[in-house]
Amino acid sequence: MKLIGSLASPYVRKVRVVLAEKKLDYAYELENVWSPETRIHQSNPLGKVPCLIMEDGSPMFDSRVIAEYLDTLTPVCKLLPPNGRDRADVKVWEALADGVLDAAVLVRLERTLRSKDQQSEAWVERQMAKVAAGLEVMSADLGDSAFCMGTHYTLADVAVGCTLGWLSFRFPDIGWRGDYPNLARLFDKLSERASFRDTVPQQ
Repeated sequence: MKLIGSLASPYVRKVRVVLAEKKLDYAYELENVWSPETRIHQSNPLGKVPCLIMEDGSPMFDSRVIAEYLDTLTPVCKLLPPNGRDRADVKVWEALADGVLDAAVLVRLERTLRSKDQQSEAWVERQMAKVAAGLEVMSADLGDSAFCMGTHYTLADVAVGCTLGWLSFRFPDIGWRGDYPNLARLFDKLSERASFRDTVPQQ
């Protein structure tokens, strides 16, 4: 397998963490999707990373799809329950974490790709409200539990950890650690895992 991605994308990081936890071998190809020379469209018509190129050469894209597929390849460190409500609950956690990321990424793009006079503060405020609401729900749902789903490490923790790490990386002014100490405890615990240590976002 080959993973096409970047060192800064939290969606790519999620897949890299899963690959590490599952102890799966893969080649890693860096791609800057914003470069005029990018070739990502040859693999993903949506022009996004991550994109997983499988053994037969066919591409798979969207981090949620890739992560779910990778979990089926080996019983090592099962990250998703086999079926039922527990599985759906993990996927809801993942959707919440990705939704917070989606909103924050839109704010970053608004601020970095558009000139000051073209930026919409109303748009930024709308997206940041989603980030704030998502963090509040994450904290409330986590409560005093060791992990998102209680006592077991799952894909929910991978998704939440990647989201919190990217917010610290790109939005250090958001004081989520002080506002939600239970999320900070979870993130610090996740950060001790080799899969997280080896995938810290970089420029």
